[in-house]
Amino acid sequence: MKSKSLPLIIGAVIIIAAAIFFMQGGDKTAKKSGDSSQPIVIPTHNWSSQIVMAYVIGGIFEDMGNNVSYVNADSQAVYESIRIGDVSISHEVWESAFGKSFTTALDKGGLLDWGDHEARTLEDMGYPNWVVEKGLCPGLPDWTALKNPDCAKNFTTPDSPDGKGRMLEGPQTWHGDLIPQRVDALGLGDLWWVKFAGSADALWAELSAAEKEGRGTIIFNWTPNFTDGAGFTFIDFPPYTAGCRPEDGGDGKCGSPDGYLKKAVHEDFPKTHPGAAAAFKKMSFSTSQIGAMAALVDVDKMTHEDAAKKWLADNESVWKAFTK
Repeated sequence: MKSKSLPLIIGAVIIIAAAIFFMQGGDKTAKKSGDSSQPIVIPTHNWSSQIVMAYVIGGIFEDMGNNVSYVNADSQAVYESIRIGDVSISHEVWESAFGKSFTTALDKGGLLDWGDHEARTLEDMGYPNWVVEKGLCPGLPDWTALKNPDCAKNFTTPDSPDGKGRMLEGPQTWHGDLIPQRVDALGLGDLWWVKFAGSADALWAELSAAEKEGRGTIIFNWTPNFTDGAGFTFIDFPPYTAGCRPEDGGDGKCGSPDGYLKKAVHEDFPKTHPGAAAAFKKMSFSTSQIGAMAALVDVDKMTHEDAAKKWLADNESVWKAFTK
């Protein structure tokens, strides 16, 4: 009797164990096998394309079977966080704003340059095209047009000191005092002042308010962005050259570079998550693709998470190629 029941008991144990295994997520046929059970930590910053792309890339990694977590991170300090292993990747390293922080961390070791996106970048002060159409500052986009007092007066706001024209910069954490230094270096300080916005959303709110009020506005902007298709022009400042900025020993009389948009990873990422690392290395988004990601939030008013889901659903042929 005992000899006959033993196989039944063993079989029951196997069935129970298998059931527990499946309930705990052990079924690797139901879900693709990822690289590691450790989550891939993706940073989010404070502008739309970066946040949407974070969720886009996270969605791709999850489709590959990986675990993903997101952490809000300072856009300058994040490269040190990646270098020491607290964050796994960075997917939008803008040369003009973050190139120095990126290079500093890269030189210390622990951080890897994982290549560039197809998109090139420009980050600088500019204006919506209707500023020129309304004749508010003849001579733009040449920066010398800003020397005209009749131009500056069309850009004053209630908080302008001494009736100066206002330039609205992004958050000061992005570029420090780069733009105020440039204004003074070019001899524009008597006519213009620089105010720092609290967020990217504040820039777009100013863009909308200025149009409704019929006044001029000069704001910090960048490409790729949703404004690429909305009619926006960057001011032609004196050309950027290596070393022209005050932080590099220059006089500050220069604009911004035509820059890279890089990716970076912690040095162990290719070891802990080889599949995801290989896919991330292949990832290369174009200006129009990145602008479309931002537009889903800034124009269509979707949440960042929903915007990423829509982009992934609409562009499966694009991102699936990265995972092959």
